[in-house]
Amino acid sequence: MEIKVGILTAPHIEYEQRENTFVLKNVRIGIGFHWDRYEDQEFQGTLEIKSNPDGTETAINTIDLEDYLCSVISSEMSANSPMELLKAHAIISRSWAIRAIANKPHEQMVNGQMVNDFHVCADDHCQRYEGLRRMSERAVEAVRATAGQVLMYGDEICDCRYYKCCGGKTEVWRTCWEDIDVPYIRSVECPYCNPKHIKALSAHGERSFDFLLSTCLNNYDQETTDFHDWTVTYTADELSEIIRTKSGIDFGQITDLIPLQRGASGRIYLLKIVGTKRTEIIGKELKIRLWLSKTCLYSSWFDVCQSEGRSFTLTGHGWGHGAGLCQIGAAQMAAEGHTYEEILQFYYHGTRLSAAAQ
Repeated sequence: MEIKVGILTAPHIEYEQRENTFVLKNVRIGIGFHWDRYEDQEFQGTLEIKSNPDGTETAINTIDLEDYLCSVISSEMSANSPMELLKAHAIISRSWAIRAIANKPHEQMVNGQMVNDFHVCADDHCQRYEGLRRMSERAVEAVRATAGQVLMYGDEICDCRYYKCCGGKTEVWRTCWEDIDVPYIRSVECPYCNPKHIKALSAHGERSFDFLLSTCLNNYDQETTDFHDWTVTYTADELSEIIRTKSGIDFGQITDLIPLQRGASGRIYLLKIVGTKRTEIIGKELKIRLWLSKTCLYSSWFDVCQSEGRSFTLTGHGWGHGAGLCQIGAAQMAAEGHTYEEILQFYYHGTRLSAAAQ
């Protein structure tokens, strides 16, 4: 099975064709998030440069699904992660990708026209796919050890979602996406990503939290700190300008942020923004995170403390949407000796493994 990956769109694609690979210049990763940056990346498979209606170009990489997964699992998390995490990740990334291939193509708006020339993109919107530079024999071993395995719920391949750190409790589907219940995406208490849990183990001779992060996170992810419990403070003027810039709406001076609905973990999915010119209710969690940060808040699980209209302090937990597998929690489960089957059962309730994918 092959997958088509849209890697980047630019006015002009710069690339270098090599004997069996190609290098794309200035690939943007972490688009819109706090680790946003550019890299040169090398890929296997074939390269197509597609012309778009607005005169830009899109680089599309067609590659065997299993080779794609070897890069994905070591782009999402370091290939130095515990092997059972890498195996679990291979299965959920394979499951998600097969669904993406079977469903409608990835869409992007170009010059007012919807373009859908590939199955998935290469960034966090879909799955991180950063080519050969992240791959290693350990990633290849994990993919081969789980070859063809997918996660099933009943007769359906699971829509396996994941993120970096739940902050102590995972979230349900409807907080993030459609207003439906997905039975295998339930809320569970997760102690494994908590630094206090890992430090308690380290007192008994286990590896430390810092060691875990240094092995399971790629270099730019290690730049993100204090993601289990975090605090952001804005002056009223700063917050008003951020919301105006990110939303395109002039609320005037922001006077209040009122959480209206929270999910099972405490993540806000309906928020009332009160300004001197306008009041609006927004959701779901991603829009809240985008509107309340110059880049993107770590999560929408936060409390608001207002200081007499002069400042707003958001005290939050977790990194990501929180629904499905907590990557750092799963890494710690693997470090504590849990198998990939146990990890998957913990985060995806009532599922089973199947070798039915062809």
